[in-house]
Amino acid sequence: MTQHVEEEDVATTADEDAGSAQDPPERPAPTPRLAGAVLAGFTALAVGVSVLGGDFLNPAASTADGDYSGETVEMMIPLAEGGGTDTWARFVGAELTEAVPGSPGLAPVNDDGGEGILGTNHFMTSAKTDGTEVLVSTASTVVPYLLDMPSVRYDFNKLRPILANGTGAVVYARTGAGVRGVEDLVNRDKPLIFGGIAATSLDLTTMLAFDLLSADIDATFGFEGRGPVNLALQRGEVDIDYQTTSSYEPAVEPLVKDGTAVPLFSLGQVDEDGEIVRDPNFPDLPTVVEVYEKLHGEQPDAEALETYRAILALTYTYQKALWVPEETPDEAVELLRSTADEMGADPAFQKSAAEVLGGYPLDASPDLAERIGEAYRVDESVREDVLELLETDYDITID
Repeated sequence: MTQHVEEEDVATTADEDAGSAQDPPERPAPTPRLAGAVLAGFTALAVGVSVLGGDFLNPAASTADGDYSGETVEMMIPLAEGGGTDTWARFVGAELTEAVPGSPGLAPVNDDGGEGILGTNHFMTSAKTDGTEVLVSTASTVVPYLLDMPSVRYDFNKLRPILANGTGAVVYARTGAGVRGVEDLVNRDKPLIFGGIAATSLDLTTMLAFDLLSADIDATFGFEGRGPVNLALQRGEVDIDYQTTSSYEPAVEPLVKDGTAVPLFSLGQVDEDGEIVRDPNFPDLPTVVEVYEKLHGEQPDAEALETYRAILALTYTYQKALWVPEETPDEAVELLRSTADEMGADPAFQKSAAEVLGGYPLDASPDLAERIGEAYRVDESVREDVLELLETDYDITID
């Protein structure tokens, strides 16, 4: 600052010295009318910039014209870096942005506050609606939404899906606890101990399966992941567990081969007709519905079955998804969705994505919005059934 003032003083002195040799003619002062016109012009320009929100300097994204050139897609991943969902999101996001016309950049943003709730809340209130911001959802954010937890400020029915990807799970038990098959889940002298992370997490679907079957199960929660539960089962500290598709082979198959564990059933999948069917990755394992029929000789209660089906669709069939804000232009939504649809059908992508997608298709078909929208419009009766189960069987109350 001092240097600038001194340079300015030197320049002024030099001007004054030059002026003493030959002073230029003085310019006439502007008339009041001219001064007012100039002031009005600057005022109008300032108002224009204010009204347009600075668009002169930051032009709106041109994502609705079928070309993402020069853009960057920001991806909100509401979980910590390095986990399964983060790995999935970064892989799918990178492949999608590479395939979209114009090949925009990708900027993943992780926010695991409140186990994913805070990041999702932030996206709901502040995401741009031009097709350059997408949200990742997973069971960690879907279950609190289902339960209408007070901290949830987002509504999936006010978002638009781009793509979805499911997964599956298998329930297995320790043979040392006297389990040889599904018949040993009921009429027990001593309940089996289930190891869980939290009742309001992905564990919820398995808990509903136990309830549907009237299995003799007690639960202990607080494990930091399914890996620690698997180790606890091997030590005999818990008796029954589930593992998702990606973890089943390394975590459970060795136990099955050496006879220390037995697979009982898969949680199943919900097909396009809304029916619970066998998991394509475990075609030899029965679904929960099949196990119920074997144990009880009849179909499950319709209301209980509908509750299970609804939660299964939310937490497994559509477990992970990409969303954009509701106001995103139709052209941008369709471009992202159709690109994802073509990408998912590409054999080269399927080969490279096999491990990340867990053997389940990338779903971006034209009717995805209709199907996933129906799944996320949870009936109040389903929510009440879940809340009652949590309170009655697990002493958990959602305020």
